[in-house]
Order: sequence, then C-alpha cells, then structure tokens
Amino acid sequence: MNIWVIFITVMVLSWIVSSTLKSKFRKYSKIPVESGMTGREIAEKMLHDNGIFDVSVVSVPGQLTDHYNPEKKTINLSRDVYASKSIAAAAVAAHETGHAVQHANAYAWLGLRSRMVPVVSFSSKWVTWVILAGILMIKTFPALLFTGIVLFALTTLFSFVTLPVEFNASQRALVWLSGTGITSHENQAKARDALKWAALTYVVAAVGSLATLLYYIMIFTGARD
Repeated sequence: MNIWVIFITVMVLSWIVSSTLKSKFRKYSKIPVESGMTGREIAEKMLHDNGIFDVSVVSVPGQLTDHYNPEKKTINLSRDVYASKSIAAAAVAAHETGHAVQHANAYAWLGLRSRMVPVVSFSSKWVTWVILAGILMIKTFPALLFTGIVLFALTTLFSFVTLPVEFNASQRALVWLSGTGITSHENQAKARDALKWAALTYVVAAVGSLATLLYYIMIFTGARD
C-alpha cells in the first residue's frame, strides 16, 4: 500500500512540476533580456568568456529540446531559445553552455555521468523485458528478476548522478548572467526561478525511479519469503 502512495505522489508531483515549468517558460519567454542578445549570442559569449572556442551553437527543432552534446561538442538550442531575446532563452542558453564549461573543466560529476551513458543505454534497452520476464518466471527462475533489478538500479543511479550535473550547470549560468550584467537584479530572479523548475523535473524523475526500484525489490523479496 505504501509503495502505491509513493507512486501516486510522484505522479502528481511530476504533473505539477511539468505544468509549472511550461507555465514559467511561457511567462518568461515574453520578458526581454536587458542586453537584447539572442540565446545563440548568449551561449557564444559565455563560451568565449570561458576560453572555449571549439564548441558550436546550433538550432534544433522542438520545444524544451535544448541540450549539450559532449561528443559532437555542440550546444543544441530549440528554435525558440536560439533566436529569442527573452529571459527564458537567456537562462536556458546559459544553462546548456554551463554543461560545455563543465566539460572543458573536467567536472567530475559530468565525467562520471558520461562514463555511465553506454552502460545505461544498454540497461534502458533491455530492462523492461528482463523485469517483465523475471516477474512471470519469479518462481522458476528468480535470478532473471534479480538481473532486471540490477539493470534498473543502474538507471536509477544515473538519475541521481545527473542531479549535481544539472544543479551545477544552473549555478554556473546564473553566476555568469549576473556577473556580465546580461540580467538585471529583477530578471536574475526570474532566470533563477525558471532554472529551479527545470531542475525539479530531474529531482522528481530520480525519486520516481527510486520508488520503482524499491517496488521491484519488494516483488523479488516477497517471492523468496
């Protein structure tokens, strides 16, 4: 019963955070940044201010599809962020550039996260099928479910390793935006608010993954009793 209360709570929190995030970004996308710079220009300036000249800033389709690709060394900004001169665009562009700065400075948590990607990609591909088969065969072949739990535990660990990476990128972004005067005191608070809600999506995802992992462990231990 308690695990289902946790699941429902996580689902409700996920909906609240997702809805609030979209609302915040719609609101802050209408407020211009004082510098009049686009997301692309902000990302490029932050790169150059940190002595990084081998990373490209490119436009990608979709909404909230912004990300840094360490293999290709590209900061991928959604079209609205790439060309927008809003507080939301400034916050997102600086945050993603924060990941590039982490990469250039060999930030330990980003390095650990990057090393985990191949293993987690493999786990994510097979974990659902292994766990499903393990539950169906729990009485005859319990080791299969245990294997699935180990695979899922890797994805859960990845979710928690992601947290310091995201929070640190936001902190780097906010310090830089304030230090360069791109955001005023008032708009700095708006940028911080936008990034806070974006970070909370990762927190909820990590908690949800942990709750699911505990649920699978309960199934496994219950079948062995």
